[in-house]
Amino acid sequence: MSMIPDELIEQIRDSADLVAIIGDSVALKRTGSDYRGPCPFHGGTHRNFAVIPKKGLFYCYVCHAGGDVFSYLMKRFGMDYPTAIRDVARRVGIVIPETSGPTGPDPREPLFSALTVAQEWYTTQLLTSSEGTDARRYLDQREFDLEALAPYGLGFAPRGPAFVNAMAELGIAEAVLTEAGLLMRREDGTIVPRFRGRLLFPITDIRGRVVGFGGRILGRGEPKYLNSPDTEVFHKGRLLYNLHFAKNAIRKEETALLVEGYFDVLRLVLAGFEHVVAPLGTSLTSDQAAILKRYTPLAVLLYDSDPPGLRATFRAADEFLRHKMRVHVATLPTGQDPDTLTRAGGKDALQEIVADATDVLERKIQLLERKGWFDNVAHRRAAIDRLLPTLRAAADPIERELYLSRVAEKSGISKDVLTEEISRTPALADPVKSQDTRESRPVPRRRDGEAAERALLSVILYDTIWLDRARNEVPPEWFEGQPLRELFDRLRAPGGERGQGEVPEGVSGEARLVWAELKALDPELAEQDVDDLFVRSCQVLEARPLFREFEQLASRIRSAPTESKGALLAEHQERKQELERRFPGEWYRRHFRRRVTRRTRTS
Repeated sequence: MSMIPDELIEQIRDSADLVAIIGDSVALKRTGSDYRGPCPFHGGTHRNFAVIPKKGLFYCYVCHAGGDVFSYLMKRFGMDYPTAIRDVARRVGIVIPETSGPTGPDPREPLFSALTVAQEWYTTQLLTSSEGTDARRYLDQREFDLEALAPYGLGFAPRGPAFVNAMAELGIAEAVLTEAGLLMRREDGTIVPRFRGRLLFPITDIRGRVVGFGGRILGRGEPKYLNSPDTEVFHKGRLLYNLHFAKNAIRKEETALLVEGYFDVLRLVLAGFEHVVAPLGTSLTSDQAAILKRYTPLAVLLYDSDPPGLRATFRAADEFLRHKMRVHVATLPTGQDPDTLTRAGGKDALQEIVADATDVLERKIQLLERKGWFDNVAHRRAAIDRLLPTLRAAADPIERELYLSRVAEKSGISKDVLTEEISRTPALADPVKSQDTRESRPVPRRRDGEAAERALLSVILYDTIWLDRARNEVPPEWFEGQPLRELFDRLRAPGGERGQGEVPEGVSGEARLVWAELKALDPELAEQDVDDLFVRSCQVLEARPLFREFEQLASRIRSAPTESKGALLAEHQERKQELERRFPGEWYRRHFRRRVTRRTRTS
């Protein structure tokens, strides 16, 4: 059977009359905006089974069966997934082409199945187990109603071997659980759950399939939040929390409301803001911006108003501007986040904040005006430097022209001069022209890794999200400079976050000096694409040992006797191809021509 494109599946799901389809086999009665009836899965007679049309979901508050229209047909009538899709397509009059893709089952299906089973087990732990008591108490203290959150499938991961044992009893292979990011192998070879002692937020793809989890630690421990690792089905930079539920509301409102965290999303949803999503604990990526653009031309950013929140706001805004979207910034009162504000003032308080959201350029100008940066020549130059990234990011020609006019008016600098200044530092490549932005980025042009080590550590010192990412992705041996390695070891240790705000205790004098030098770069990082700098620095450091081997091989070619050069040149070509495959970019081709090809020709 041919695979059905995601876009067509989404169209079929959105066109389905969920109430009518479920109503064919369940006696439903309207209750407010939802419908209630007896659960067809556990055989109850009370109306504990809810159909929620505005979310496209059903859910039983007793047996916890839930899902979308396809899930209902699969659970109720034993259909497989493609059959359920085709059944709904027939009902809504959508024709599925028989040649819509490659044939055969999806090889990722075992991962989806394992993740779904895990999510159901975690939810049961949260709702009914004694180990989940602290998690239930934590949610109650934060004024979250478990019944209202039921469609979101929150769960709890206990400590100990319970998860491993439960999955073994259910017959799920250890290798599948590991590949799905649910298990991990320690250095001593033992297998343990990735999530332990954490409140879990299931993360779904656009189809509503569980693809990973975000976990918040309960009690002491680091990191505070932990996501699934990247797998065949989970790509952190290409997913948005709650998009599966929010996409229809985003289309209807013609606006996406973007917040920073899982709890912010849930609080706003419970308050009636259905068009809200969040990145997964990291800076907004180009892929995430491109995905949101499919549903709306406007993003409203509702991040914290403290300095880290403002930096994240403007980084996300630039990403949206590169995708020719309009961006507004909603300003929260000092010390408040969306969760606390909504708890204190309700929906009306937040609605007022969102309604007063202003264009991102105007928001920057407001902040600079409050500092008095337009009042004298020296500060005015700095103010323009703060505005230039927004001008560069504006890919829509009309938007850029409007922005240029506004900055020229405010600064007294002509549009021609501003345009020339913009051109001196080109914006990132047009994301629409690149199918894979990670691969299209060139590696920084460094002959060694020292500069990359310093750049990477400056990013890690800049914000906790980068420290959390480095703990998972950066091996300590990448830092060959002793003071840099010393600082990184302190930062990655439990409690290392304190080292982002003050010099870590007990480090050497040289390390203290390096710390001060790197922290002085914070204002510059606020105006850069920090995600890009992190990725490119990691590429350089990962490539460094391979490149050294490559250069050693080139040296051997120069001094080798003629009869041995053929084999060495073949190995040389293989290494070159490996480097270009693993680290794409024009830099390597230029570097090869300059430093390697020239040498072999003269040997």
